[in-house]
Formats: sequence, structure tokens, C-alpha cells
Amino acid sequence: MSRRILVIYTGGTIGMQPSIDGYVPMPGFHDQLVSLLDSRACGQLPAYDLIEFEQLIDSANLTPDNWLQMAQALAQHWNDYAGFVLLHGTDTLAYSASALSFMLDGINKPVILTGSQIPLAQLRNDALDNLVTAMLLAANPAICEVCICFNGRLLRGNRSVKVSSSGFDAFDSPNFPWLGRVGIDFELQPQLLLAAGTPGFRLAPFDADAVAVLPLYPGIGAHIAEAILTGPGIRALVLQTYGAGNPPDANQALMQVLENASQRGITLLNITQCARGGVSQGTYATGATLNRIGVIPGSDLTLEAAFAKLHVLIANGISGDALHSALGQPLCGELTQA
Repeated sequence: MSRRILVIYTGGTIGMQPSIDGYVPMPGFHDQLVSLLDSRACGQLPAYDLIEFEQLIDSANLTPDNWLQMAQALAQHWNDYAGFVLLHGTDTLAYSASALSFMLDGINKPVILTGSQIPLAQLRNDALDNLVTAMLLAANPAICEVCICFNGRLLRGNRSVKVSSSGFDAFDSPNFPWLGRVGIDFELQPQLLLAAGTPGFRLAPFDADAVAVLPLYPGIGAHIAEAILTGPGIRALVLQTYGAGNPPDANQALMQVLENASQRGITLLNITQCARGGVSQGTYATGATLNRIGVIPGSDLTLEAAFAKLHVLIANGISGDALHSALGQPLCGELTQA
């Protein structure tokens, strides 16, 4: 198979232009991008095709159904290309990278997500460099996972978070080393890359109501958790606790709401609010309370990875002990196993 890659424009800042109402999608982005690449590449880019979604996604409006749309587009073209680039808005880029890592199980080709903080149409932008770098990485057969390429960093998709709303260094992976750094040279870390597998796509439809998130804060009322955990269709909750996984266990009403939900079969997954580190549920007595009521410790999962992992596993019919087991072990490098 040739090293031809496919670039899929799903939406986002990279293809927008200024207007009196702020950035809006740019008409003719497909043709302008092809013209720009062809005029500047001088034969150094891999051979590529470019397609764009008919209905572009503003990433702030992204839903789990959009993950399925992206995964289906990749699956449809999987055997025709050596690698893939997804152009995506930055607001929810880390969510999509995480979800796709679980949906594209055992892949044997690169899937590189990128975007930009300034549109390609602007004179000064980060779009062209991000795109060109992502395209070169998408043609590298050593990469067999879903990654984010941004500002010269190659990051594991399900370890990534958006860390800046304004800087070009918008993404990082606080709990895992960069897979590569792109400066004058491409410096990959082959010992960190996932091995090639046999693709087994998980393409089941999502229920957007199945997973919710509850960040704890001082003085949180039990009624807040109750309202979320009695919502229609709720199957799982990502609980964002303090420090090493500590809840306000003196709030007995809140603890009772969580315990009741666990007894009803709602999966509770505990992650830390801290940018770095993970939960060590039980290091403190407050965290041990969560062990007692059946909350699953989420190690060093990011919020994006925890949310996406629950959604993908539940959509694909995994529940009970099997779900508990899958949440505690890395499926594609998303967490550090104790």
C-alpha cells in the first residue's frame, strides 16, 4: 500500500475566518487548503486526499454522536490509506482524541488530531505548521495509535488535555511523557509508542445521558449529586475529588447519595481535580469511604479520558464486573496501572 494519507476536516478554528460576529466557517476552505499545500509543499508532503464533513462541527457543540461520525469516517476509509489526520476544533479536541482511542481498538496506523488557535486564513497563524507536521506524522508507520499533534508536541490522545486558551502550546499530557517532539528534527520516543494491533472498531451508538461529571467543591449539597444521579438514562458518574481522591466524607448526606447510586448499579469512577498525579483511594480515611461504597479508583485518568472511556464501554454493552475491571486497567495506554 502506498503512503497516501487522508485528511478529514471536521470543523474548528483552523478553517474559519473573522466576521463581525467572531470566527465563522470559511467558504471554500477545501480548495484553498489544497492550493496552499500544493504551492508550498514542493513534493515533500506525503500524497494525500482531503475531505470535509458536510455539516462542520463547532467543537463547543460536540456530542458523543460526533465521535461516532468521526470513527465511522475513519473505518470507511481504513483500508485505503496509510494514516489519517483529523482537523478538529480545540475546545473538545482532547475528548475526541480520547474517545477515538477507545473506539479504534488495536489500530495499526496513525490517527493524528490537530487544529489551531488562529485560523489558516489569518496572516499570522499556527495552523499551517500544525497541519504539515500532523501530515508528516500520519505517514509514519511507527505510530499505531490516536495522537494529538500541536505546537511541535506529539501526545498520546487519551493522555492529553487542553492547558491554554490562548497560547500556541495549547495541549499537554501532564501524567505521561510526550511521544515525540518536533523541532528542527522529528524526535519520536519509540519505547513509548503502542505496538500495532488488529483493528477492532467499537462503533455502537451513544446515549449522551449515560455519563455525567460531578466536580466536588466546598459545601456541595447532596441535592446536587441527587439531581444528577436520578437523571433519566444515567449509567455512570465521573466523580472529581480533591487531591489523592478525597471526598468530603463528613457530608454524610452526600456520601449516602453516592452509596445509594452505587447500590442501584450506577458506576462511580473517581479521578482527581489536580492537573498532575492520580487518585490513591484510601491513603486518607476520607478516600477509604469511597472504597467502602464501591467507587472505582481512576488512577491518573484525565477527565476527558475517564468520560470517554465510560461512554465507549457502556455504549458497547460492557457493564457490571466487566466494566469495573476494564476501568481499572489500561486498554490503550490511558492510565498508569498500580
